Amino acid sequence: MRTLSIYGSYFNQFLMSRLAYKWDFFASLIANIVVTLSGLLFIVLLIDGEAVPSLQGWTREEVLFIYGYSMISLALFNTLSPNLYRFGDKYVIEGQFDRVLLRPLNTLCQVLFESFNLESVGSLFVGIWLIFYTGASLGMEFGALDYLWLLVSGISGGIILTSVFVLLASLSFHFQDRLGIGAPVYNLINFGRYPLPIFNNVVQFVLKWVVPFAFVAFFPATHFFSRPGFEFFCYFTPGMAAICLLVAALAWTYGVSKYTSTGS
Repeated sequence: MRTLSIYGSYFNQFLMSRLAYKWDFFASLIANIVVTLSGLLFIVLLIDGEAVPSLQGWTREEVLFIYGYSMISLALFNTLSPNLYRFGDKYVIEGQFDRVLLRPLNTLCQVLFESFNLESVGSLFVGIWLIFYTGASLGMEFGALDYLWLLVSGISGGIILTSVFVLLASLSFHFQDRLGIGAPVYNLINFGRYPLPIFNNVVQFVLKWVVPFAFVAFFPATHFFSRPGFEFFCYFTPGMAAICLLVAALAWTYGVSKYTSTGS
């Protein structure tokens, strides 16, 4: 409880500093919502119901449902991830990881809780609205187990995304690269926001087993569709999250053991 209260203090301190400029925060929040809605507009224009009625049999409402599903996990990930993108530059090359090591707290949690992207809450709201809006269009009726699955799979998806980028950040302990490989991998998240069968077998394999972004939205979303053949992968989502978390934790621990500071 003491450790949790410390991390809570991390968050409260950041929140107070962020809300010191309230209008700037709300402007950023609105901008995040606008950008999110622009992505939805692309799908609406792509699948217009006449010229392109579906994507290989997946209707516009189904695609939008999956897209909204991805926003939940992505919002959770984006809230915690700012320092992962710049970890190699800020913490390893500039030597700020020395400060982290001096504190008697988990090093990874310190890095994650030193900065937040609170504007991502806007994407979360849009995603939840889109799920229920398209769900109503598809004739879905949500029960208690459906809400539970939405919560469990949404958190699992956030863990998968965070674990992948923790693994990438841990590479900075071994290869001091200011640019890193996080940006191109981040772009792969967009592939996981669409029905997996529309891609070729190579892309499907990558999204399943290399960077398992298909487990972030597509597979767990199939719980709500009457499409057979996805049951195993759908309910394996929490298992995949546990595997990714374990691999990321091992990679991070090993990377910390190899950290040598800047020498200055």
